[in-house]
Amino acid sequence: MNDIYIVGVGMTPFGRLLDRTVYDMVGEAVGLALKDAGITTADIESAYYAGATNGPLQGQTAIPGPIAMRHVGIEGVPVFSVENACASGSSAFNLATLALRAGSCDIALAVGAEKMNIADKSKMFAVFDGGWDVATVEQNKATLLAMGDGVTVPPGTMSERPYSVFMDIYAALCRYHMKTYGTTQRQIAAVAAKNHTHSVHNPLAQFQKAFSIDEVLASPPIAYPLTTLMCSAISDGAAAVVVCNAAGLKRLNGSAGRAVKVLASVIQTGTNRALAEPQKLLPIWRQEKPTKSLACRPLMSA
Repeated sequence: MNDIYIVGVGMTPFGRLLDRTVYDMVGEAVGLALKDAGITTADIESAYYAGATNGPLQGQTAIPGPIAMRHVGIEGVPVFSVENACASGSSAFNLATLALRAGSCDIALAVGAEKMNIADKSKMFAVFDGGWDVATVEQNKATLLAMGDGVTVPPGTMSERPYSVFMDIYAALCRYHMKTYGTTQRQIAAVAAKNHTHSVHNPLAQFQKAFSIDEVLASPPIAYPLTTLMCSAISDGAAAVVVCNAAGLKRLNGSAGRAVKVLASVIQTGTNRALAEPQKLLPIWRQEKPTKSLACRPLMSA
């Protein structure tokens, strides 16, 4: 039961897909994953559906997973709805692997989908307001924004257009890194330029144009040191993956030879940062005595 395999994957293009519903995108992603695995919906014994916006933006609360799976013809099996912010897709995948390891099923499906582009932008941005402890909003904001203290924000580097408060938080984290480790805005821009270069080779990426470091820096500001081309856009899309254990793999036709073994899937919550001990903020591979090994976490949600 300990050997888990990825045997099928499927993903829609991501972007501003105004003419597509969340169920339309889920159907495409699941259909591609099933076809890739060489199976049908009848072979799925358990499904995990991830998304953070179905309730607030589409009004489908309580059972978004079972409803989404019914739209693609999967019913009569355990279906779980997973909501865990940006880690929703990874969490769905993780839960699928746990079910397989436990032997409660042999073939499982993990799906991640978001439909975020709607006419009411204020409603869409409000979704992010629940991404922290809503009982202590002002305290959260003060604590996190204080991390950016000590770095002068140049005039004209803060957007006058509405944006999520979390962009201010991310910018504060960047400024903390700048003052702690000497990171420059240009180095941050270099990461964005690298990623935009990679997007040219991905036909499913929302943006498929390369930008130089200077072009990234020259793009409209959001919150210093972040510019527009350094930030993720609001997006629509879906992805799905079929996973199985060794018993399930034996039932698949033609998938055994191309199955990808899952070496690890790890989920953990965030922890309070000790600002007086920057050593704790170093990546684990740079610490003198790492205490645990790294594990890859598949990204699926939009």
